[in-house]
Amino acid sequence: MDTSRGRPRDSDADRRILEAARHALLTAGYAGLAIDEVAQRAGVAKTTLYRRWPTKDHLAIAVYADMLDRDVPVTDTGDVRADLSTYLKQIAAALDGVRRAGRPAHDTDPSAGIVAEFVAAAARHADVGQAMRGVYARRIRLAVELVERATQRGELRSGTDPVLLLDQLAGALYYRVLITGARVDDSYLERLVSAALDGAMSTKEQR
Repeated sequence: MDTSRGRPRDSDADRRILEAARHALLTAGYAGLAIDEVAQRAGVAKTTLYRRWPTKDHLAIAVYADMLDRDVPVTDTGDVRADLSTYLKQIAAALDGVRRAGRPAHDTDPSAGIVAEFVAAAARHADVGQAMRGVYARRIRLAVELVERATQRGELRSGTDPVLLLDQLAGALYYRVLITGARVDDSYLERLVSAALDGAMSTKEQR
């Protein structure tokens, strides 16, 4: 969020702030995300940071969005089963990293950790909630396009609902990582994708 007028936004400052905030968030957790320290580490004035992100909640959501964009690309290799498996593995790794943020390496607590703080931040500020929904809407749009292309080339049967398919995958993954705390390994994710795709594969692909 930038309220300054008549002045171009400094993308280099944005990147330094997000990098500093990411470091603080992952090493010290939500409670350790201090605006003063982030500004100092990024080499900017606090006013510069506040013009972009007026509260810690806004900054934390911006960091999370940046992490998803950088760490969870949506790639299309022409093999929808492999692409969805890779996509879910990246999401699981990102979620687990955020879930464990600020905890010692030996901590095995399966709770949602600072992901729960993101949800609370979205509830505290209407614009933060809107921003978070925007992040997921943009991410799901990329994945929807992946599924649509797979349908067009005949990997999935005609009429496959991409949103419903992705809801099945993401819903199961988020529930397992954030609610049950159960282990998510490559075998589980591959089985999850296979279970979701069983009813969507075209007759040609099932042969």
